[in-house]
Amino acid sequence: MPDLIAPTTRLHNSWLAARDEWGRGVHQDGSGLRETDDVDTAAGFAAWVQELRLRSDESIPPPDGLVHASFWWIVEDDQFLGAISLRYRLNDFLTRAGGHIGYGMRPSARGRGLATWALGEVLHRAHRRGMSRCLITCTDHNMASARVIERHGGVLEDVRDTELGRIRRYWVKLPVDRSRNAATV
Repeated sequence: MPDLIAPTTRLHNSWLAARDEWGRGVHQDGSGLRETDDVDTAAGFAAWVQELRLRSDESIPPPDGLVHASFWWIVEDDQFLGAISLRYRLNDFLTRAGGHIGYGMRPSARGRGLATWALGEVLHRAHRRGMSRCLITCTDHNMASARVIERHGGVLEDVRDTELGRIRRYWVKLPVDRSRNAATV
C-alpha cells in the first residue's frame, strides 16, 4: 500500500537508487531538488531533507525565488517511488510554467496509478488548506501526466512556450468548504 510521507534521511539509499534511474542531473518534478544540492553524502542529504521540511514553515522566509511548499515522498514498503509537492501560492514563474503542484515518479514505478493516487491525496490537502483551485502543469509531450491531471478534473487553460519548454496548464477546481471561512488561492 503506498503512502505519502515527509522527506526522511532513512530512505537515502532508496532515494539515490531512484535518482540513478532518472539519471544524475535530471530534473525531478516535485522533489524540490536543485542543481546545487549535495545529496550523495549523508550530511548533504540530511541538510537537503531539513531544507525541504523547513520550506513549509510560513514563519521563515523561503529561499529567493521560491515559495512556501510542502513536500511528500511517495513510498511503498520503505522504497522511494516518487515525490509530490504543494506550493502554497504562485509567483510569476509558477504561474507561467510550474503551477501549485509538481510530481514525479521514478521510471520503474510508472504505470501503476501511483501519480493519480498521490495527486488526489495532495488535492485533498490543498482543499484542507483553504485553496479553491490549483494550477497543475506538465510538458506538452507528457500525455501520461496530462491524463493524471484530467482524471482529477483538470481543465486545460492553454498550451504555451515557457523557459521549461512547451507546457500544458490545467486548473483543478477544489470543492468549496462552507464549514470554514477559507481564503482562496
